[in-house]
Amino acid sequence: MITLYGVFRSRASRPIWLLYELDLPFIHVPVIQAYRLPQASAPDAPLNTASPEFLRVNPLGQIPAFVEDGLVLTESLAITNHIARTRGGALGPQDAAEAALIDQWTLLAVTAIEAPALEIMLVTNAGGDGTPEGQAAIAIAAERLRRPLQRLETHLKAHGHLVGGRFTVADLNLAECLRYAQAHPALIGEFPAVESWLKACQVRPAFQRMWAARMAEPA
Repeated sequence: MITLYGVFRSRASRPIWLLYELDLPFIHVPVIQAYRLPQASAPDAPLNTASPEFLRVNPLGQIPAFVEDGLVLTESLAITNHIARTRGGALGPQDAAEAALIDQWTLLAVTAIEAPALEIMLVTNAGGDGTPEGQAAIAIAAERLRRPLQRLETHLKAHGHLVGGRFTVADLNLAECLRYAQAHPALIGEFPAVESWLKACQVRPAFQRMWAARMAEPA
């Protein structure tokens, strides 16, 4: 059986969403980020990314981590793509071309979208969007996103989904990376097909189940 290490308020949300989509059983081991704990952690501190027990699973000290039958994966989107390839049904690739397209959109999410989208969320959540410096940082990140978002807009207008005209792991991967940029609704609103697609991804019951658990988890 799959064992997944991580908390909902982390990139573990990605494989958890997919596991919920597929109704796959798994063992969930909550591992919190060490930076979220007090500097002088008590002996009864929860399992965290600096715990020796977890470092034996992932020496990088990052979550999520996936373990099954001796296979250990420690990158969230490698985890989702592996699950989709091996037991994803319609959410996974149906042939080699679809596998390549899923890889393409997943890599675009990581290389062109995640970092500037995350910058927008972090600055906004820290209240920096109310300062000139924060506004400048958000403007730079938004500009970095406009070209990939236009690429996505053009594709979604024609196809509705990223691969095969249906919801797949590619949509899940990219939607979770782009979610950070929803802290800048005006930017997302510049791309109506992207905005509509993202909303459709996030009303799916499996996303809503994951999100409810995330919101119930201590910040």
